[in-house]
Amino acid sequence: MPSCLVGLVPPPAALHLLLRRRCMASSSAPSRAFQLRLNPLTGDSEWLVVDEAEADGEAPATSQRKLLATTSYLDMLNDAARNRAYRRAIDAAVTDPSSRVLDIGAGTGLLSMMSARALENVGGEGKGSVSACESYLPMGKLTRKVLRANGMEKKVKIFHKRSDELEVGVELDSPADILVSEILDSELLGEGLIPTLQQAHDELLVKNPKTVPYRATTYGQLVESTFLWKMHDLHNNEANAADGIWLTPDGTERVVSVKPQQHAMQCDALEDEIRLLSEPFKVFEFDFWERPKSNRETKISIKTTGDGCVHAIISWWVLQLDSAGSIFYSTAPRWVRQSSIEDLPQDTKDWCDHWKHCVWFTQGRGAPVMKDQILSLRASHNLTSISYELLNTTDEAWSGNLKGDHLTLSPERIALYGDRYWRSALITVVKNALSDRSLSTCIVADDSIFLTLLVSSLSPSSKVIAMFPGLREKGATYIQAVADANNLSMDQIQVIGKKAASLTLDDLKQKKVNLLVGEPFYYGSEGMLPWQNLRFCPNFEEKTASFQTSASLKENRLYFPTVATVILGMQELCLIRCYPRMHS
Repeated sequence: MPSCLVGLVPPPAALHLLLRRRCMASSSAPSRAFQLRLNPLTGDSEWLVVDEAEADGEAPATSQRKLLATTSYLDMLNDAARNRAYRRAIDAAVTDPSSRVLDIGAGTGLLSMMSARALENVGGEGKGSVSACESYLPMGKLTRKVLRANGMEKKVKIFHKRSDELEVGVELDSPADILVSEILDSELLGEGLIPTLQQAHDELLVKNPKTVPYRATTYGQLVESTFLWKMHDLHNNEANAADGIWLTPDGTERVVSVKPQQHAMQCDALEDEIRLLSEPFKVFEFDFWERPKSNRETKISIKTTGDGCVHAIISWWVLQLDSAGSIFYSTAPRWVRQSSIEDLPQDTKDWCDHWKHCVWFTQGRGAPVMKDQILSLRASHNLTSISYELLNTTDEAWSGNLKGDHLTLSPERIALYGDRYWRSALITVVKNALSDRSLSTCIVADDSIFLTLLVSSLSPSSKVIAMFPGLREKGATYIQAVADANNLSMDQIQVIGKKAASLTLDDLKQKKVNLLVGEPFYYGSEGMLPWQNLRFCPNFEEKTASFQTSASLKENRLYFPTVATVILGMQELCLIRCYPRMHS
């Protein structure tokens, strides 16, 4: 089970911090845990060290319910196919009464309890052992509560530590001969599977241990999809908008692009938008029972099944949970499960959100192909991710030598920035906000490059202050690179590079602000009900309170233009959030 709040792919450097560095604190210092934060506009994520309550204290029940309800844990616990597959595989692995089981990333403790019950069923109570580690402290506290509720607090030893902090002879009496783990994300590797297995094989396990799962295999498939193309080719899509705002002017087509990584998406929901251009192909196998390699590369020959344009590679993985090869779990798209993998259980078709499919975008307009053409695909992986490159097509390999003005954004943000209806609605809202006032100073409260260029274009005489708390200097360099194409002067735009809540009058040079704008965003993983997740800009109340306290607003009115076109069923509905009242 995952040992962090959300199943997002951490940057390699941050993952290394998560796995290898210890939080150095004295016994009197507060306990600490890692927490993943996401910038909804840029798509950037970062791991932060946050203070927690004492390890031996119980978190309030409301906090524990919120922890389950607002993360992927609850969805994972309700995945009946996953739970049954793990139970069957654990029962098959635990056959010796003296088995020593180690559960890495215990989460709520479900797999640990399955292991304890399997050990008891073979007469291992008092002979074998089950040990578990969970580094995320609030979840570790919940694990203890779950164990007590099931009468298993004495059958499972739980440690509030990362697996690389465990030592044989200290926490573990002896090396474990059975490893149970579920540290998998949608891409498979993003939660640190490889370094965790490497360290476990080196220091915590016997030679040739039993493992659940036994093996994982990743698969891919070439697809054509205009829908997916719009999520990565901003330049050609914003050309259709023709509204005078240019995020990627001619000559700077790649100044804004999607992040070069696999992106987790629910492709079953896009089935009608996808045309298959190949059969599924195997990419990598990862054997849990042996120490994995840190990096590998392979070339795959793929025969296309039709004429078209390869816009993306959709990938997924299949778990073989037992050594006999009789227990499987798959994250394959519905069209694959219904055709080529007939031996998978029917209940794997249930919708789940903790594991999605992954999408790797080809560059630009895509790679044109003909039916029965043989393509060569290079696939490689490092410790945390898998990447692809089509070799004998017009698809261009991603260059790691990016210019300082280059921005990488999330696919969802790229799609919105290229959507002419979204842009038109936002332009209308901003024009309306400007029509009844003489604008002197406007603050863009987040990382919205579109609003920065839009307000600067519509009000040439005003001063636009872009907070850019995530983009910072890169955002300033980007604005400078596209200013001429948008007929803007850099004297008109000031980039602060910090959160709006920490803004002071000194930053504004004592100027009063009469317009505050921010983009809407949508957090699908933060709550259970979609309509609870429409946000206007991060920390809205905190920001408005901060500005009011500093008396930097005229007439106490904060305007938050937001377009709910995509969220509310593609209806052209515009909302303006004002303070202290709402207008629509």
